[in-house]
This record gives sequence, structure tokens and C-alpha cells, in this order.
Amino acid sequence: MASPSAENDGFSESNQLDQAKQTGRAGPNQLRPLSRGKSALRYNSLMDGLLQSSSPREHQDSHWLPILLGIVLVVIVAGVYVFISHTRPTPPAHPDPYASSLRLSDVKMSEAQNFIGSTVTYIEGGIANTGNQTVTGATVHVVFKNSLGEVVQAQDVPLQVIGPNGLYSDASNLSAAPLLPGKTKTFRLTFEHISSDWDRAYPQMQITRVQKK
Repeated sequence: MASPSAENDGFSESNQLDQAKQTGRAGPNQLRPLSRGKSALRYNSLMDGLLQSSSPREHQDSHWLPILLGIVLVVIVAGVYVFISHTRPTPPAHPDPYASSLRLSDVKMSEAQNFIGSTVTYIEGGIANTGNQTVTGATVHVVFKNSLGEVVQAQDVPLQVIGPNGLYSDASNLSAAPLLPGKTKTFRLTFEHISSDWDRAYPQMQITRVQKK
């Protein structure tokens, strides 16, 4: 049979435990399981929130990815087209029959810097009209090659003539200074850019289009 003091001690401990539960001040061993449970719930809630917040962003990224790839592809295709169109040789037009009456002579080349510092190449020489018509315009097909004899640039250039313009000489179109039958003038062809693969030799030139009256 338990002594009254033991019963009192047990009753006292029971009351203290009940009071601790009511006030929330239990011992360390009793609080630890509750704390772990709350931590687990908070962790799961946090992870669920992260997963839910990342899902729309992942969906949005996957939505934009095909569009970005399409834009990149269009830019690449456009770049390739521009490169090919600038480097592909231009076939010469069928020469005008009167082109055989125009003779080029004393051809020489020179270079100069323009006002923005770029190099401009000039081809100059004499052009004689041996026919019986007045020439008001002419186009020359010019072909540049590399050291292997391959065409690296071919283009049609309008022919200009050099004549007095006040106190100095200047180049003008044949429409402003026509080439009369039996006459000879100094001509000029201007090139803003020539391929770096050019072998620096004189290019091939052929008069293809002629305007006359």
C-alpha cells in the first residue's frame, strides 16, 4: 500500500503536467515531437509553394523557346542570303550592238580616301565614240579575280566622264555631258568596295548597255 506522501507526489506531478500542457510549458521531451511535426508541415508547405510558383515560369519558358529558335533561324537564313547575293558574280547583260563603236584606252587605276575615311578605287582612261550616234549613257561590266583566276566580284558600273566644272575638273554622267560621234573623253568608274580576295590585277571590262540619240 502506497504511502500518502507518494500519492501526494504522484498527484502533484500529474497536476504539474496538466498545468504545463494547458500553459504550453511542457518539458523538452514532450515538446520535441510537436516541434518536429510543425517543422515537417512547414517544410512541405514551403516545397509545395516553390513547386507551384515554378511551374508557371517553366511553362512560360517552354512557350517562348520555339519563338526564340525561330527568330534565330530567320536571322541566320537572312545573313546567308545577303552574303551570297553580295559575293555571287553578276552575269553580264547582252551587249548593246553600239558598244562595239566605243573604245576604251589608256586604262589606269588609283585609290583615294573619301570623307569618312574609306578607300575608294577608281578606274580611269579614254573612251572614244567611233560610231555615228551621240552617246548619253553607258554601263560597264567589271570582273575582279583572285590569284587562282576565280571571279571574286562582278558588277555593272555606270560610266562617267571627266570634264571642267568651274575651276576644277569633275566627273559627271554622260546624260549631262554626251559623247559626240568621233570624239574622245576621259572616263571614270568608281568602286566603293572591292573584295579583299582580289589579286590587284586590272579587271576585265566590257561595255554592255548604251544609251544614245
